[in-house]
Amino acid sequence: MNFQEFLQGKAFDAYKYFGAHLLKKGAIFRVYAPNAAKVELQGDFSGWELLEMKQKENPGVFEVTVQDAEAGMYYKYAITDAQGNVVYHCDPYGMLMELRPGFASRIVDENWKFADDEWTNNQNTEKNYNNPMNIYELHAGSWKQKEDGSWYNYEELAEELIPYLKKMGFNYIEFLPLSEHPADCSWGYQNTGFFAPTSRYGTPQQLKKLVELCHENGIGVFTDFVPVHFAMDDYGLLNFDGTPLYEFPHPDTAYSEWGTMNFMHSRGEVRSFLQSAANYWLTEFHFDGIRMDAISRAIYWNGDPARGVNERAVEFLRNMNAGLHKLHPSAILMAEDSTDFPKVTAPTEYNGLGFDYKWDMGFMNDTLRFFQTAPVYRPYDYHKLSFSMMYFYSDLFLLPFSHDEVVHGKATIIQKMWGDYENKFPQAKAFYTYVYAHPGKKLNFMGNEFAQFREWDETREQDWDILKYPLHDAFHHFYAKLAHLYLEERALYDGEYNQDCFEWLEVDAADYVTYAWERRAGGETIVTVMNLSDQFWKDFPVGLPMYYELEELLNTDWKEFGGNTSPEDQNFRIVDEEHRKRPQTLYADLPPFTARMFKVKGVKTPAQKKDVPAGRR
Repeated sequence: MNFQEFLQGKAFDAYKYFGAHLLKKGAIFRVYAPNAAKVELQGDFSGWELLEMKQKENPGVFEVTVQDAEAGMYYKYAITDAQGNVVYHCDPYGMLMELRPGFASRIVDENWKFADDEWTNNQNTEKNYNNPMNIYELHAGSWKQKEDGSWYNYEELAEELIPYLKKMGFNYIEFLPLSEHPADCSWGYQNTGFFAPTSRYGTPQQLKKLVELCHENGIGVFTDFVPVHFAMDDYGLLNFDGTPLYEFPHPDTAYSEWGTMNFMHSRGEVRSFLQSAANYWLTEFHFDGIRMDAISRAIYWNGDPARGVNERAVEFLRNMNAGLHKLHPSAILMAEDSTDFPKVTAPTEYNGLGFDYKWDMGFMNDTLRFFQTAPVYRPYDYHKLSFSMMYFYSDLFLLPFSHDEVVHGKATIIQKMWGDYENKFPQAKAFYTYVYAHPGKKLNFMGNEFAQFREWDETREQDWDILKYPLHDAFHHFYAKLAHLYLEERALYDGEYNQDCFEWLEVDAADYVTYAWERRAGGETIVTVMNLSDQFWKDFPVGLPMYYELEELLNTDWKEFGGNTSPEDQNFRIVDEEHRKRPQTLYADLPPFTARMFKVKGVKTPAQKKDVPAGRR
């Protein structure tokens, strides 16, 4: 690490210099505390006696070499401020910490050789723009637990998780933050160890093994990263050297609404710290990308547009993303941003923020609100579901239905659906068909895929036992079928950020609450028709732009998914007659709250036109 670059906010490798690093004999410890009166080290290697650290090569950097230090040993820093007060801290650059409520850091053996060359060599710089990306978001401690309620370690989790992901059609996973945090209920979003994989689930080596196993099975791995705020625990970054070293010095900008401290992104040392942490997860753990939390809180002062743009924080995001892209050309950077700030996914050389994808929070909110609405009112909210395509091409969007939507009294996805127990399931199937047939990469939180009714609770595993109930089991089966179709059918993912690959076929049927659209890519076309009313529409007409031969891929009302229709039923036909200025008409039966997906199997010339019997898969 170049120390001047560190001070200027240009370093991406600060973790290689700061922290505890093993030598041929012993270990060297370095910590940045420029305003401290004195810094001391204690740990297993000294019988917890204090060892004085000295400023040697670089000002503000305290260091000491300890001959008896070994991997696995615990340690802390004792920092004395200018007033003589002593506070014990964990290592800001520590790579492992003891299990809460303890806060000592641990020395880590950094030697590890990945065996995922086949995966990494096949990654490219196209960021999956024209490939499927179906992400399963999960909290490592509450997806599944052991019989006694304890956590699986990272390797054990991999053994359970990977077969499930392959069965369910997920080709990526995204972990809620794995960096160390003192409170389970923060889910990792209030960090004390930005370089330390949480010890709740094992060691850094075990996490690396999890990622390696995922890659060996064709599954990419993302982690959540928190670059905006940190936990207020006094042993963490708060007033680290007796002064606000990482946070703002003024209360009106220092404190966030979540009871955390805001990073001061204008400081070079803070920039180097955060972008080194992001680089650390990508480099040392082979994560395929990072989702960055609460970006709106960085763009605007305390996340409030009325307070104006935080220009230095925006500058930091641009520089960090540009640096990460240079170091990791294939890594995918995702922004959780609910604002309309422009160019979030534009390259930094065009004055964009440099993210690869932006979470489409508007799509999520509009869609969920629509499905919560009683059918009698849906004609008035009809365009809530079409509005997304008015702005979709302004950024590169990912469609999230994340953990934030199934907690704190918001109800789970299935519970949000209008109606009684039995009516919720057909709507949830139509809901997810709409999501997967809509352009944009997909993200779904654990439990949604089998219609869990209980809000997520980090202390308990998911309610896997509800799969013994037929409607939940059928929904689970449906979700897997839909997800695999998404992975297999090129028209559902290729060219989705190209306006020429999408066309509304019916978006003017508010009285019927019915929609139709087609997706096109690589010579393939898929037509989706959806009825979100509580009425049965017999022979509902949809104009087709060409003389199509259609095969039905999916019907949410099929009996195998808990519905009432058999795939063999002749309940759609194609007629060579004009509808809405299109030359051909698809007439399809649409039961209440259903969606149907058709694939074009051929296109006839006008000379060949005649009524075509429906094909079936």
